[in-house]
Amino acid sequence: MFLFPRTEALEMMLTCTSLPGAVDHKILAGSLKAPLWLRAYFQGLLFSLGCGIQRHCGKVLFLGLLAFGALALGLRVAIIETNLEQLWVEVGSRVSQELHYTKEKLGEEAAYTSQMLIQTSRQEGENILTPEALGFHLQAALTASKVQVSLYGKSWDLNKICYKSGVPLIENGMIERMIEKLFPCVILTPLDCFWEGAKLQGGSAYLPGRPDIQWTNLDPEQLLEELGPFASLEGFRELLDKAQVGQAYVGRPCLHPDDLHCPPSAPNHHSRQAPNVADELSGGCHGFSHKFMHWQEELLLGGTARNSQGQLLRAEALQSTFLLMSPRQLYEHFRGDYQTHDIGWSEEQAGTVLQAWQRRFVQLAQEALPENASQQIHAFSSTTLDDILRAFSEVSAARVVGGYLLMLAYACVTMLRWDCARSQGAVGLAGVLLVALAVASGLGLCALLGITFNAATTQVLPFLALGIGVDHIFLLAHAFTEALPGTRLQDRMGECLQRTGTSVVLTSINNMAAFLMAALVPIPALRAFSLQAAIVVGCTFVAVMVVFPAILSLDLRRRHCQRLDVLCCFSSPCSARVIQILPQELGDRTVPVGIAHLTATVQAFTHCEASNQHVVTILPPQAHLVPPPSDQLGSELFSPGGSTRDLLGQEEEPRQKAACRSLPCARWNLTHFARYQFAPLLLQSQAKAIVLVLFGTLLGLSLYGATLVQDGLALTDVVPQGTKEHAFLSAQLRYFSLYEVALVTQGGFDYAHSQRALFDLHQRFSSLKAVLPPPATQAPRTWLHYYRNWLQGIQAAFDRDWASGRITCHSYRNGSEDGALAYKLLIQTGDSQEPLDFSQLTTRKLVDREGLIPPELFYVGLTVWVSSDPLGLAASQANFYPPPPEWLHDKYDTTGENLRIPPAQPLEFAQFPFLLRGLQKTADFVEAIKGARAACAEAGQAGVHAYPSGSPFLFWEQYLGLRRCFLLAVCILLVCTFLVCALLLLNPWTAGLIVSPCRSGDRETQRHPHPTLASQSALLPGALREPCLPQVLVLAMMTVELFGIMGFLGIKLSAIPVVILVASVGIGIEFTVHVALGFLTTQGSRNLRAARALEHTFAPVTDGAISTLLGLLMLAGSNFDFIVRYFFMVLTVLTLLGLLHGLVLLPVLLSILGPPPEVIQMYKESPEVLSPPAPQGGRLRWGASPSLPQSFARVTTSMTVAIHPPPLPGAYIHPASDEPPWSPAATSSGNLSSRAPGPATG
Repeated sequence: MFLFPRTEALEMMLTCTSLPGAVDHKILAGSLKAPLWLRAYFQGLLFSLGCGIQRHCGKVLFLGLLAFGALALGLRVAIIETNLEQLWVEVGSRVSQELHYTKEKLGEEAAYTSQMLIQTSRQEGENILTPEALGFHLQAALTASKVQVSLYGKSWDLNKICYKSGVPLIENGMIERMIEKLFPCVILTPLDCFWEGAKLQGGSAYLPGRPDIQWTNLDPEQLLEELGPFASLEGFRELLDKAQVGQAYVGRPCLHPDDLHCPPSAPNHHSRQAPNVADELSGGCHGFSHKFMHWQEELLLGGTARNSQGQLLRAEALQSTFLLMSPRQLYEHFRGDYQTHDIGWSEEQAGTVLQAWQRRFVQLAQEALPENASQQIHAFSSTTLDDILRAFSEVSAARVVGGYLLMLAYACVTMLRWDCARSQGAVGLAGVLLVALAVASGLGLCALLGITFNAATTQVLPFLALGIGVDHIFLLAHAFTEALPGTRLQDRMGECLQRTGTSVVLTSINNMAAFLMAALVPIPALRAFSLQAAIVVGCTFVAVMVVFPAILSLDLRRRHCQRLDVLCCFSSPCSARVIQILPQELGDRTVPVGIAHLTATVQAFTHCEASNQHVVTILPPQAHLVPPPSDQLGSELFSPGGSTRDLLGQEEEPRQKAACRSLPCARWNLTHFARYQFAPLLLQSQAKAIVLVLFGTLLGLSLYGATLVQDGLALTDVVPQGTKEHAFLSAQLRYFSLYEVALVTQGGFDYAHSQRALFDLHQRFSSLKAVLPPPATQAPRTWLHYYRNWLQGIQAAFDRDWASGRITCHSYRNGSEDGALAYKLLIQTGDSQEPLDFSQLTTRKLVDREGLIPPELFYVGLTVWVSSDPLGLAASQANFYPPPPEWLHDKYDTTGENLRIPPAQPLEFAQFPFLLRGLQKTADFVEAIKGARAACAEAGQAGVHAYPSGSPFLFWEQYLGLRRCFLLAVCILLVCTFLVCALLLLNPWTAGLIVSPCRSGDRETQRHPHPTLASQSALLPGALREPCLPQVLVLAMMTVELFGIMGFLGIKLSAIPVVILVASVGIGIEFTVHVALGFLTTQGSRNLRAARALEHTFAPVTDGAISTLLGLLMLAGSNFDFIVRYFFMVLTVLTLLGLLHGLVLLPVLLSILGPPPEVIQMYKESPEVLSPPAPQGGRLRWGASPSLPQSFARVTTSMTVAIHPPPLPGAYIHPASDEPPWSPAATSSGNLSSRAPGPATG
């Protein structure tokens, strides 16, 4: 912002060509010429760009708006992603590869979807194991199970869409139709311990002479006895016996024995005594099959308490889970059915039916109990989660409009002035609208590039990008009013971009680099957000650097024509005129009142010594000079001083008084505050010490807070608090922290010969701390165990039939169904040429003594088991791929073809199901994931290729390397920031040494006669004095402090805060680079340069911070607490930290450790030249010119000194200070001799 080089002047300077003047400007160390030349060349390009835009401002504005508007139309094709797997599974990770493998083998859909009911007491900690509480649960579950929705002219109830596990194939048509209607839905509920669980099953069947058969009155054993004389049901009877169905529900106790429908077979029917709920629920419940449908206690009860003997005493929560078919399954189930043949049945329609039913299910379940009931019901479904994500991703038009209107109002009010020549209210309005259009165009470009949108994009990015973009608007507008008075009207925009373009480019590059580094976080949602943010920042950068200068140029024309601000159709009542008075017009006469310019002639001597160093001395004119007013820092701070602009040929007139005096309150602004109050106070020694102590304390507390940050992001953090969905998720997390996972075995190895390794893998996985073990009375629920046990069962049946003679070598028709199956398997050889060998009937077993299946029998037996034991297969959740072929067993078919059993193809996919428990914190998930991965790694050494699958591995495995990814991204970004700053500011690898001839006095004044420059002669390496290093140090401190404050606020570390932490480095540049650049490009002592940097940057940086806060303010109104905590609070803290570090800590660090200026002032006086006389008469005067030494040549130049100049149209007029002038005693002649033109001030 301060650097204003011209390439031609720089070339002159680099070739040691002198410029006449009192001061010789000399570059620090020759190695700094290259970066200074690079910056000069770059700013020359910016100057040309600005001048070109000003000349063609109307065309640039029209074409810019047209281009941005066209890109904004891309929003019409934007796609909002709400699929959790697509949003949160790490890109390219092993989890992503495993998920791809699973979908490749099984397809996109899961086996079923879950709908859950959780019941808790309204009184905290109350025991829920009572008949009354179970009655409330029955009421809610029954209401939910009776849900019906009408779509496509059909009625859909639970029995049509529920998931039914292992429906058997029966050859008897009547029995098959009856089973299809009666087969129960899979509902995991504590009500299954009682007869009332049958009320949730809605199927019914009709048989002549009997009432409607329902599960509330169905006794399977009695029904088979009644139907036995009419049909052959031996196979079906054996199937029910194997599944241990028994009397099903009618043999269980009635929760309310007074119920008129309580069956006589219920244990408490006659006693009419209510059952002991705790005893009945202890150990869990069973579905209609005791063997294959065991619901473990942990799935049904939460918050349990036991006595010392392990007996269940109480519980605080009940849970029921209804399983529905997936859309693909529902579509396949009804495809070709007479019920759907007339509606064009499709998978999309099936999904619509399921979603409608689930929404109705949740609504009715939540309304099932009266508000004054002692219990409360929390309902949730997979569609509920989709609806939350969809609502989370919707754009709030009201908040967006409100945020932008607030920003418009702030920009307009901030930039309005009483004087129309200084007012820029219309520019502020146009700038905010331009940034809004640039944000829309950036998002439209993202949509055109195929980058999907998500909640972070729609909820956060519009406001964040608005705040960042408006920062540059304020910076350019503020700098445009501070144009150098000597600047030609047609060069105004070029001069503005030349001074401020470097800062804008630097901050934009770092912002884009920050978001691109944040894209290293391998979470798709955050990677998309980071890329979109980088693109949006790029679009706002183009808008600010190309289109906004055209707006400023048009506003300059408005001011040149003396038009009112905003209401530009009206002329301003104030006008100013320029009066030029030539030197000869004044002579020695008194300056008349109201004269605008005074020209005086001064003389200068130039001498080129043998060392080729230029020495320039100005002889003072006869005119009287009144120095600027004093202030708290003394004459050093605000005396005219040099800058890089002075070296490169820029002249600046002294400060002027306004043509019209305004009220003191109207003259006060942030620049005035920074100049006269803030900088003098901050740069005092005591204040510096306090600042360093306070920020050191903050850093120490932040380091402690960093230890409090925990990893994790739960759904309860995302769902709005106070909603029913949040209440359910909180109850689930507290009472039922269970997760279904699977251990998947892949292809690439021989299952038949790796059975021992598979058993070992299962055992190793089961021994993990987080795995819920099965009850001691139940065998492990894996397909390999079920398969082996089934083979052992039919082997036992064959042995009995063989011993009794019902099965012989040549016949199995008299044997049992299981015996006949074993007969067919025992004679299989696995050889396609000779597939049968009857001699093996007595010489082999289906399972050997080690519990392993003979490899040659493995795939043949798998075909038979899958076809003959559907309940066992469903309970195992094996999900074989490729699926074994279907094969129907007919005991009475003795043809050779019936004996040939097609073997299953080699397996490429199978899985063992598990339940993980006790996973409350992210550390628990990480421990479980590490254990599971270690078990799979050990199995891999044995040749078994396996991986764990399930939601904990999909969404929590990212935490294994999240912190490492965060540190890597931040370190890379800090290095990139340092390199970019070093490239555009200075060369950090060069040392600078300043040596000057000695006179008399202390050590510092012996090096430099000018006290303000003495501190710059310390012999320190240039790299240690880089503004880049303090700046990067401050950025690193900001990141650490933000991380620590997150710990105190209780914000957990997940991918979202990591993106913000990484982006904080780029956003922090907005608050630091302007101050660092201003410090670098001014001359004087460190205090002087720090004060000047603050004077010029305090107002735009503060306005930018306020604009960012206003943009973020709309996030505070979000319905999602997650947005408020993880975005609004974190970004607000980041903005405040950036403001404090940029305007408080960085100036203090620069005033202590800052680098030398790019140029310094070298003062050399010949002993023959007399020193100027001391001030006389209370005013500062210069004496007459002494005689010149022979080695000096006389050169006469003219300089214009402005007393009361009217500004160029649009120029910034500095208000006059009412403070008293300097006292003569406050300034020494040594100081006076060193005065030189200073930087442009505001």
